Amino acid sequence: MHVPRRFAYAVLIGLTLVGLTFCAASRETPIGPRWWPSPWGADDQRGAANRLTPDHVKEAAGLIHAGRVYQLGHVYESGMPIPGKRHFSLTIPGSPTGGPNGENRVVHHDEMFSGEIGQLGTQLDGLGHIGVRMDGDDYFYNGFRRSQFGTAYGLEKLGIEHVGVFFTRGVLADMAAFKGVDRMKSGEVITAADLRAALEKENVRVKRGDVVLIRTGHSQLWMKDNDAFNKGEPGIGMDAGRWLCAQKIVLVGSDTWATEVVPHRDKNRPFEVHQLLLVRNGVYNLENLDLEELARDKVYEFAFIFAPLRLKGATGSPGNPIAVR
Repeated sequence: MHVPRRFAYAVLIGLTLVGLTFCAASRETPIGPRWWPSPWGADDQRGAANRLTPDHVKEAAGLIHAGRVYQLGHVYESGMPIPGKRHFSLTIPGSPTGGPNGENRVVHHDEMFSGEIGQLGTQLDGLGHIGVRMDGDDYFYNGFRRSQFGTAYGLEKLGIEHVGVFFTRGVLADMAAFKGVDRMKSGEVITAADLRAALEKENVRVKRGDVVLIRTGHSQLWMKDNDAFNKGEPGIGMDAGRWLCAQKIVLVGSDTWATEVVPHRDKNRPFEVHQLLLVRNGVYNLENLDLEELARDKVYEFAFIFAPLRLKGATGSPGNPIAVR
């Protein structure tokens, strides 16, 4: 069949324009195409927590049989691993702080705390924690710009107080056990295929609204070799992050300080898994968990319960999440 030359040129030009448009869209921001507005609306500040429903609570409650409670948070104390220039200080002002008062001679203690309260120890990264610098501003979840909500006295949008309570099904992916090691090496990446294979071996599948906790064994260094703990870590890479987001989970947690692999696979793109989870998908990141007892007892499915502190305008929350079986 003869195709007129003019028509062929027109088709070629059209395909070229489509290709250029696709490439431009993929480079629209430093982390890919524009990610806003959120599926939950242009004003949404909760992200993936919107997936939690009363049915998730009832399903999680149905997993409780023995009544065994596992505390997943580390003790907050002086000397715990702390990245960068963050600090932790807890003091008792006077001992006792007050009293004695009255005929009954009552006395009391108070405490004074100083530190990055949402970014120390066991910590939940909120949606105001990580953003992307572009066009002279910093963009966060749902396209909110720092120039619109960032203040020295708390974030006016995306504060941790918007999250609510996590009461849903949790699953443990014990990657160290799957790989046949006591502790994975720093810089060792966990792929999507690794996650799927580990969960299949445990006879567990990930469902919408789940919390996925990843054990690498790295927390065994906690308070034993803090330098090694802070220097690097095993963790998920981008394809594992994309797979987790595609499962429509609400939160991913780990026994490491960033959940993603460090050193980063691409030294020019630091903490891009954080951006994938928090900025693009509104999926929360819970770091520095103690998952050793869960792994020891081979508890791979459980009720996960965590109520972040309602710190208005905070970037994250400390706490002691629990798994109940």
